Amino acid sequence: MALPYLLTAALIATPVPVLSAEPAFDVIPAPVSAVATGADFHLDRTTVIQTRTPAVGSLLAADLREATGLTIPVTPSAAPAGRKISLKITGGLGDGYRIAVDRSAVEIKASTPEGLFDGTQTLLQLRDGRAIAGGTIADRPRFTYRGSHLDLARHFHAPDEVKKYIDEIRRLKINYLHLHLSDDQGWRIQIDGWPRLTEIGGAEGTGVDGVGGGFLTKAQYTDLVDYAAARFVTIVPEIDMPGHVNAAQVAYPELTCDGVAPPPRTDTAVGYSSLCISSETTYRFVEDVIRELAAITPGPYIHIGGDEAHATPPADYVRFQDRVIPLVAKYGKTAYGWNEIAQSTAAYSSVAQYWGTTNNNPVLAGAVAHGMRVVMSPANKAYLDMKYDRNTRLGLTWAGLIEVRTAYDWDPGTHLTGVPESSVLGVEAALWSETLRSIDDIEFMAFPRLAAIAELGWSPAATHDWESFRTRLAAYGPQWTARGVDFYRSPQVSW
Repeated sequence: MALPYLLTAALIATPVPVLSAEPAFDVIPAPVSAVATGADFHLDRTTVIQTRTPAVGSLLAADLREATGLTIPVTPSAAPAGRKISLKITGGLGDGYRIAVDRSAVEIKASTPEGLFDGTQTLLQLRDGRAIAGGTIADRPRFTYRGSHLDLARHFHAPDEVKKYIDEIRRLKINYLHLHLSDDQGWRIQIDGWPRLTEIGGAEGTGVDGVGGGFLTKAQYTDLVDYAAARFVTIVPEIDMPGHVNAAQVAYPELTCDGVAPPPRTDTAVGYSSLCISSETTYRFVEDVIRELAAITPGPYIHIGGDEAHATPPADYVRFQDRVIPLVAKYGKTAYGWNEIAQSTAAYSSVAQYWGTTNNNPVLAGAVAHGMRVVMSPANKAYLDMKYDRNTRLGLTWAGLIEVRTAYDWDPGTHLTGVPESSVLGVEAALWSETLRSIDDIEFMAFPRLAAIAELGWSPAATHDWESFRTRLAAYGPQWTARGVDFYRSPQVSW
């Protein structure tokens, strides 16, 4: 399991303790520090999981049962004679964790339940059959926000598909799932005050090419939020505006300036729709949607879109954001939008998602100088709907071809001029659904590139090494295969 990349004490961030620079394990994302000893722990029918954090212990037991066939009890008390996996909450580790494995026991320590869960995800990667590789790992995330985005608007993906995706992304320590819930082709979330949004915008025949209709009821959305939260993933809902609103205007013509409903759209064009910026109906609609979404979203963010609003005059765009961004705060959430929102001074306390393809955005850099934080999603690096190569059966090409190395070889902390790492909240890999129809399509386009983005978000910059990553990725491939994940077997990796 060992591989030859070296980690030095300089990589260790307080309060994670320093371990000696020895070969690490085949772990993705790369840990801050790891030492392999060869003193492996063997799971057997006497093994127990001892923890006072039963939710984390039960998830680990379920994963081990699926992988090994062993039913491992979870107990809060001292284990009887036998083999013990100990999960402990302790102070001094910040948002990180520590793992120690020897022949007699496994111990994971963290200061938070999420840190403990992160440790269990690493532990699962140390497993080979019923053996867990011996050694020590000290680890913590580089960035607070490590996101994955999934478009439900261009093609609706059912809750069970989203749950399967959550199961996979969290294994890579992704902790935010951004759901794109509205666009020109469809509206995918129930809003009680505006029922025709889903009656019409979520009907059969909506979506690109007229396929992929459907929507989430509030109960289904809440169930997804709870399912994700149990795995320490926070849902970020997005309602795109003032552009990308054709489906809403088909349902409610009063959201147009002339009161006439536009025809439904099932193509992939962008930039042609806009809310009526001068109409008070627009702001009543927007506030109702934000209020209802905020009430069922326990996470801190409401994403208000803001991209490709070509049909909205620039002055109107700023006027719109100046009114809408404070509405998000009114309902207890932080506004989050595509980087175009940085044109509004009201957005300085918000989060901007950078999706451009250049290394320079003066407007965003200016907003950052006033306190705005940024999530990095450059389309030519982190858009998972781009084709891997010209022959890829799915995907688009407008931002370029993105093979695994392209997704890996960039640094979110230095990518954009005028945006220092201290202003970068994290990274997010976006997956748009124009060409996707099934969970297999989602997995094929997301994996293995999402693993690359996950490592950029989690691992110290000094561990960034393509040869190391491609070796560890090859070692991870059999885990996807065992779980039935339809990943792309990139020729850049020796699977």
